[in-house]
Amino acid sequence: MNKLYIGNVSAEASEEDFESIFEQWKIPHSGPFLVKSGYAFVDCPDEKAAMKAIDVLSGKVELHGKLLEVEHSVPKRQRSCKLQIRNIPPHMQWEVLDSMLAQYGTVESCEQVNTDTETAVVNVRYAAKDQARLVMEKLNGYMMENYALKVSYIPDETAAPEGPGVGGRRGFNARGPPRSGSPGMGARPKVQSDIPLRVLVPTQFVGAIIGKEGATIRNITKQTHSKIDIHRKENAGAAEKPITIHSTPEGCSKACTTIMEIMQKEALDTKFTEEIPLKILAHNNFVGRLIGKEGRNLKKIEQDTGTKITISPLQDLTLYNPERTITVKGSIEACSRAEEEVMKKVREAYESDMAAMNLQSNLIPGLNLNALGLFPSGTPGMGPSMSNFPPSGAHGGCSSFGQGQPESETVHLFIPALAVGAIIGKQGQHIKQLSHFAGASIKIAPAEGMDAKQRMVIIVGPPEAQFKAQCRIFGKLKEENFFGPKEEVKLEAHIKVPSFAAGRVIGKGGKTVNELQNLTCAEVVVPRDQTPDENDQVIVKISGHFFACQLAQRKIQEILAQVRRQQQQQQLKPQPGGQPPMPRRK
Repeated sequence: MNKLYIGNVSAEASEEDFESIFEQWKIPHSGPFLVKSGYAFVDCPDEKAAMKAIDVLSGKVELHGKLLEVEHSVPKRQRSCKLQIRNIPPHMQWEVLDSMLAQYGTVESCEQVNTDTETAVVNVRYAAKDQARLVMEKLNGYMMENYALKVSYIPDETAAPEGPGVGGRRGFNARGPPRSGSPGMGARPKVQSDIPLRVLVPTQFVGAIIGKEGATIRNITKQTHSKIDIHRKENAGAAEKPITIHSTPEGCSKACTTIMEIMQKEALDTKFTEEIPLKILAHNNFVGRLIGKEGRNLKKIEQDTGTKITISPLQDLTLYNPERTITVKGSIEACSRAEEEVMKKVREAYESDMAAMNLQSNLIPGLNLNALGLFPSGTPGMGPSMSNFPPSGAHGGCSSFGQGQPESETVHLFIPALAVGAIIGKQGQHIKQLSHFAGASIKIAPAEGMDAKQRMVIIVGPPEAQFKAQCRIFGKLKEENFFGPKEEVKLEAHIKVPSFAAGRVIGKGGKTVNELQNLTCAEVVVPRDQTPDENDQVIVKISGHFFACQLAQRKIQEILAQVRRQQQQQQLKPQPGGQPPMPRRK
């Protein structure tokens, strides 16, 4: 268990570079560094040295401008039921961690690993492979008390055949050695949903919901085991105020029903005669999947619950207000059932997106998910002024993908011809919103003939804008059911490279392009016998799912940047027999 995998390695890295880094940080190693294209391996003499390398180097030390990622090297056959969870908050109560881990299956053992870091590390064994895999999907990158958990497989030489735990019940079985340093008191276990329920209520009912000296709201939180934030100071003078409810899905629904009952009673007491609908706030990213193709999902919820549901228009959205208002009309009982169904769809969309993001985002060096604003924040204050939607220029001119002002790129993305209407939207609203949100120019090229089955979307913008725009296009095609429910959205993208650099993308004997395909899971093709265009450029074709396409695009851009740097260095070198360039006189 002392062999390490080092990822996100620059093409310029050498064995000597790693020797120097390990010597600088006083990390022993028991063998030479095996440096490959984009990654490396090394053996450590013991587990303590391996853990020190992971703690000290991973995500913290740069080599040739790239942050190294260090973790245990685990052969596929040994990726079974055993995981290591790192970066656990130092003051966290162990019961909280136990409760969270037990949600995903039967924990056979949970042992603390001694490290020199302030955060805690545990090795966990689950009863079945699928349970461990679920933890990888759900908890890798999960924020706990401002610490992002890191989950990775560790070798499991004694991997047993899969099977349910004793009695098939989720929970904890035999414990590992006792863990030291567990604090005596702490917060209650986090069993809440990853995404809270947010509702809008008329301002005149806020006082009744809070109650005298806060007694009513305290009673609701106690009965429903929830945390409720009433954003009274938000939107001063507005007719409605947002309320955020953090709990399990059941707890959120119970609290919502209680709030509706309080509002109805207050309306009767104050002779308020207008109907009080339930208004749910949901991030726009999830609303398409809630509605479904041709509105089928929403219609089914209305029919099943006996309610009338409307959704606020896209035109109401801004970068600072990415939420849509879902208005539900009906009896309290009917509205409660509708809330359960609506939030079930929203949570499914959120979990699907976050699982994909957490699994793949670490492959894209330097990607700042918060800055991208693709997902709602999980913080208690999440609201219309969401912190992960910074104003233009908030990054001080720096891209999340690297240092300095990023260069604009052009990508041609090919979509089904039938999907053009969905991407453009009514009167061009969707493509305008998408272009504004991503910060990119997005145009759809004319069809190449009457029977064309594909249309080309031309996207121009820096890397972060490309990521945002392409992500939403892939997502829109999934939402509109242009791909089956179990079918992954796979598209083809074309990028142009200078003809003299095409050989670098291919590599000697196709080595580079093969490694690129193995690393990214995308199909990368540089068609032979291409005639360069008027700008002396040729096409590179990339096919695959969203993250595969993105990673391949970034890796190819890295190769091109390296070629440009080498060209610049060559131009600065004095020519043989020539004089070095003289400074120009002023």
